[in-house]
Amino acid sequence: MTGFGDGGHLGSHPGSHPARKPKVLAVDDRPENLLALEAILQGLPIEVVGVASGDEALKRLLVDDFAVILLDALMPGMDGFETAGHIKRRQRTQHIPIVFLTAVDTDSHLAFRGYQAGAVDYITKPFDPWVLRAKVAVFVDLWMLHVDLAERAAECDELRAAIDDTSTLLAAADGRGGADRAALADTLARARQRLAAARVGTSS
Repeated sequence: MTGFGDGGHLGSHPGSHPARKPKVLAVDDRPENLLALEAILQGLPIEVVGVASGDEALKRLLVDDFAVILLDALMPGMDGFETAGHIKRRQRTQHIPIVFLTAVDTDSHLAFRGYQAGAVDYITKPFDPWVLRAKVAVFVDLWMLHVDLAERAAECDELRAAIDDTSTLLAAADGRGGADRAALADTLARARQRLAAARVGTSS
């Protein structure tokens, strides 16, 4: 499907990494619906992973990280509400936003059940493709920001460790005084190398 543009501002974050392409999990028992979702989201810098059941979704969530889950509410076997309940009970996946997609709402309690199960949105079919696309784009942006913040936190930890190591080396050098200039020079050189390596790691 064409006419949806190139994804706009997605992927423009200074700290984003192409290797960490955001993934969107689409769950629907109808193959034609999964194809339609892929077409709607085409052009966004994401990977759409389609599965046909709640069981498949739960298995995929064990090994992959997703920016958002597009979940069909009414499926045979484990329906979307039960699937969402399992997702929200798992520590690994409880933070992933869930958007329920379902046919025309003939039951006024379905939306309530969706939100009660932990969904952030509940969209009935047929829906405006642009609306779904825009909402997915927002959740993907949030995921990318979260990844950037997590990586920067790891970089700060690395710098703190380098500072601690350097302080230990300098303390050891002070303890030797001027008795061994060669050993002192070697210790200071190793301290500078440790800091330099940390700076390179956090700037890459």
